[in-house]
Amino acid sequence: MSSTVMKKSMYWFALPALIFYLTFWIFPILRLFQYSITDYNGYAQAYNYIGFDNYKELFRSDILGISLKNTLIYTFVTVIAGNIIGLAMALLLNMKIRGTGIYRSLAYIPTLFSAIVVGFLWSYVYMPDYGLISSFLDKLGIANELNFLGDYSTALYSIIFVEIWKTIGTTMIIFLAGLQTVPSDLLEAGRIDGCGSWRLLRHVKIPLLATAITINVTLSLINGLKAFDFPFIMTNGGPGTATNTLIYTIYKMAFTEQLFGKASALGVISFAVIIVITAVFVLKMNKREVSA
Repeated sequence: MSSTVMKKSMYWFALPALIFYLTFWIFPILRLFQYSITDYNGYAQAYNYIGFDNYKELFRSDILGISLKNTLIYTFVTVIAGNIIGLAMALLLNMKIRGTGIYRSLAYIPTLFSAIVVGFLWSYVYMPDYGLISSFLDKLGIANELNFLGDYSTALYSIIFVEIWKTIGTTMIIFLAGLQTVPSDLLEAGRIDGCGSWRLLRHVKIPLLATAITINVTLSLINGLKAFDFPFIMTNGGPGTATNTLIYTIYKMAFTEQLFGKASALGVISFAVIIVITAVFVLKMNKREVSA
């Protein structure tokens, strides 16, 4: 068989994947743009094209600003706190201490559970009066009126903590893999030159962890911007709009309020926001990675 025929036959092997990609990715995105300029309610066969009315209504209302604000707070805290804690755990578990393998396994265990399991578990932990935290404080004789998920000021941050708790194992493992590629002779040379632990971390380890940092920041960024699971499972977007994220608001608007066209417009806006923020972060991280 000639090389030309072999090259042509290879395209046929790629065809099923291409069909799958077009059917379940490209086509739905195009339909999303189409529905965003209609009054489609999600089930009726007939709908009207209304131009950019959905977009105008979204920009006039408070729901877009609230959802975007909550999502950005969720993302910012998850990226910063999650990566700092993950790096600290990786540095600790990279030391030569007894039982390191057990500690690494324990730190990674939360990642193995589904979001539903984790959400229900922490809903019980946060439960006022009879929850784990409240019961523990009662045992200590400390009176409390804590309602982590029912208080407007604490609900979002309580969910963010759960997100970090669940994903910290993955972050730690990636940092740990990066730390184990740092040449020991380079660290030894730094110690001989009089570098302490902090200077070694700042000037040797962190620059060599540029790739791991890029991966973890990107993953944390994407997880934060598409946050849906825990607001849905633990608070149902409440109290009020305290935990309404962009993706949760799209779901609520489409499947609860039957405003599918408006939800599609919000989906287009969210898509643009996520693409822009992710692209800016990735480009900046890649530049720092190259310079490092």
